[in-house]
Amino acid sequence: MSEPHPLPLLGAPPAERRDAARNRERLLAAAQELVDRCGTRGVTMDAVAAAAGVGKGTVFRRFESREGLMAALLDHSETEWQASVMAGPPPLGPGADPWDRLMAFGRSRLETTLRHAELIRAAGWAGGRSYAAYSFAAMHVRYLLGELGVTGDLQMLAVALLAPFEGPILDQQVTIEGFPVDRVYDGWVDLARRITRR
Repeated sequence: MSEPHPLPLLGAPPAERRDAARNRERLLAAAQELVDRCGTRGVTMDAVAAAAGVGKGTVFRRFESREGLMAALLDHSETEWQASVMAGPPPLGPGADPWDRLMAFGRSRLETTLRHAELIRAAGWAGGRSYAAYSFAAMHVRYLLGELGVTGDLQMLAVALLAPFEGPILDQQVTIEGFPVDRVYDGWVDLARRITRR
């Protein structure tokens, strides 16, 4: 069975002018460099404008707010992650056994959420990702569950498998309660085994 299509992929709007797309990429690159160097707290509209060599108004026109800029950075990261799921090397990408892909997906989603925790919080949405990003992940998990012969309400089962990797839940477990990351992942693997009856 082939990959499900079409998936709600993220990315720049297709109707964007070439110079506007270049400016957007330059602003995102400047913002990402600031995040890498100073963390999200060090990213201001003024700092991004200065790093990109444009006026502050250009940054506001493009992203409207700091939250909008953080959301765009997060979407950019999600787009790269989605590409690795759809076309990257196995086991995360195509070509591996569905169970191995599901396990790779879980580990990758956990690590990505932890790596971008500050960015997810700064982007708003009560600590969550965009609807398109969540829809992609949910559709991919449903696809893998189908490949594994799981029956029942695959949509709700996919939600159950995605919930442990949402920002607020990981914050509670890892940051507040001090769970080791391996404990979170092992618990998720146990949940996946129960759902798939492996």
